[in-house]
Amino acid sequence: MAVNVFASATESGNAAVPLGTSGVAATVDCPDLTERLTVVPEQARPEVDAELADLDAQIAAAYRQLQDAARTADDGTLDEGAILDPLKKERAATIERIAAAVDKAGDRPAGLDTLAECTLRRTEVASAATESGSPAPQGQKQGEGQDQSQDQGQSEGQDQGQGQPDGTGEAPGDGQQQPGNGGQAGNGPVAADYADITSVRPNAVRAPRQKQASTGSFATSCGVNAEGLFNSDNLIAAPGVGNGAHHFHDYVGNQANDAFASDDDLAAADTSCADQGDKSSYYWPVLRLQNGTAEQDAQSPGGGIEGNAGEIVTPAEVTLTFEGNERGRVTEMPRLLRIITGDAKAFVNGNTNANASWSCTGFEDRQLKDKYPLCPSGSDVVRTFTFQSCWDGRNIDSANHRTHMAFAAADGSCPEGFRAVPRLVQRVVYDVAAPSLEDGGRTVPLFAVDSFPEQLHKPVTDHSDFINVFDEDLMREMVECINSGRECGPDTPPGSEPGQGEEQPGDGDEQPGDGDEQQPGDDGAATEPPAEQTATASAPADTGQDGQNGQENQGQNGQDNQGQNGQDNQGQDGQDGQGGQDEQEGGNEQAAPAPARGQDANASAEPRSATTPADTPDDVSSPVAAPEAAPEPQAQGGLAETGSGLGLWPAAVGGVLFAGGCVLLFRSRRRAL
Repeated sequence: MAVNVFASATESGNAAVPLGTSGVAATVDCPDLTERLTVVPEQARPEVDAELADLDAQIAAAYRQLQDAARTADDGTLDEGAILDPLKKERAATIERIAAAVDKAGDRPAGLDTLAECTLRRTEVASAATESGSPAPQGQKQGEGQDQSQDQGQSEGQDQGQGQPDGTGEAPGDGQQQPGNGGQAGNGPVAADYADITSVRPNAVRAPRQKQASTGSFATSCGVNAEGLFNSDNLIAAPGVGNGAHHFHDYVGNQANDAFASDDDLAAADTSCADQGDKSSYYWPVLRLQNGTAEQDAQSPGGGIEGNAGEIVTPAEVTLTFEGNERGRVTEMPRLLRIITGDAKAFVNGNTNANASWSCTGFEDRQLKDKYPLCPSGSDVVRTFTFQSCWDGRNIDSANHRTHMAFAAADGSCPEGFRAVPRLVQRVVYDVAAPSLEDGGRTVPLFAVDSFPEQLHKPVTDHSDFINVFDEDLMREMVECINSGRECGPDTPPGSEPGQGEEQPGDGDEQPGDGDEQQPGDDGAATEPPAEQTATASAPADTGQDGQNGQENQGQNGQDNQGQNGQDNQGQDGQDGQGGQDEQEGGNEQAAPAPARGQDANASAEPRSATTPADTPDDVSSPVAAPEAAPEPQAQGGLAETGSGLGLWPAAVGGVLFAGGCVLLFRSRRRAL
């Protein structure tokens, strides 16, 4: 069947925006088997993982075929069946092998055969050229030219063309950018994928802490991958499969992570972390500038061949912080625990597992889930990953690499049978300018994360991975630090004391998730957004989805963090519990955050973690929000020293006057006698 995959007008009705007449404006949408395969016998997992990776490769190949067919279509139509029919046949055979592998070791999964069929999904259209080709306005950071007054829609389901010019032009050194889905390689991003951070209302809300909360934090410093350790593997999701991710990752910490690394390889590896007891692996998709640069992977699978093109940007700063639980103490993570947060296929899969969080330094009380931020001059782009912090107490991984972990509810409670472990918050900062959207990135290039080719570099697909290879003694030290309310790590000054003004948990405190007292939502249907996902986006659809173990949060991004967002976000800057940020007991407003560890003290100050929208102006004229006044020091010493006794002075003076009157009266009476 022939279908028209090109548009003649924007769906939002912005007729003034020119649209492309060639290039694909669709993507391949296939059901994700991992959402159905939640239980796979251990002996069947290697074969199943390999077949799942083959499904990903089939989709990537079909998307490249779609691109090629669309580029050569003279009349704007293509034969849909020529792409989807062979894909369905391939998928059906692979799915049968998966079912057979599971059947040999256990019960055959039902209904997988219904997931073979895929569709073509229309996408936001990018123009082949800008209408005027005029350069971007100057005067912003590094020449950034985007008019940042546009009010962008926040939800994934909202029309993403409103209020934004949509077009791609030429990138420096690359000539004409690709039409259709836009971007340097023709698979995104487009102008509608960006939003001016100053137009976003403050939405990051920190979950309240109970009296027995574990308020400490533990920071580990592992560098910014300045050495350039990259690959397109994913040891967690596709072990034993080269190019299993179909996009490149930045790696810090463990230096042996690739698709073929064994547990022994990880344990024996070098580490980039300052504390050599931390050999954990921390990795996330690289961020690229689509400026025409031919990177080392330009002709490699997972790189340019699969639409991940442009200059890889080294982070300016990476902060890795482990935090406590809002309800009680945390327990040690098991060695080799694997956690994936976010969903690399969220653009197609939806927001159930999405957990992206984008912002700018100085504006981290405002988080975006499905938009890249346009930051004002002097402000840097920030990606924050807040990981699940409830562990099932038994498994270091699971069939879909998710169900052994879950997000905590807003009060810190874990699902039944789960226990709280330290919550990892990764904060990755980039010194990149806001792209010039009005000329398609010709003046200032677009930036985007690497992605599966059919995911079109959408910001909602951002994700991160963690493998715990901490020395067990160091892990115990981390847990003791967090539970005692201290702030520990490479930058911790000597003699650091427990957190100020907060009651510390005792040895007999109840452990969250120990099953003694179940909270609403322990059956997997949380009634509150997860603690890891309490920051909400300005649009209702941007809040709440955890999606883990049936804990869908209100549909965050509609998204996670908010649940995906549904996401955690409570500390989106990843600094909760640091620098005196502990919330005061009794629900008092949180103090202004201190700069992240390792951050230049002269850099833009971080805004306070959110209270309510009324506490922060909607319009920010400066890229740096004014810091909240620091709390007054606690009184020390006597009444006269502290001034706390001023209210007693009137009574004291009255007493002296009364005594003097009595003396005068007594003397007068004696004279009268």
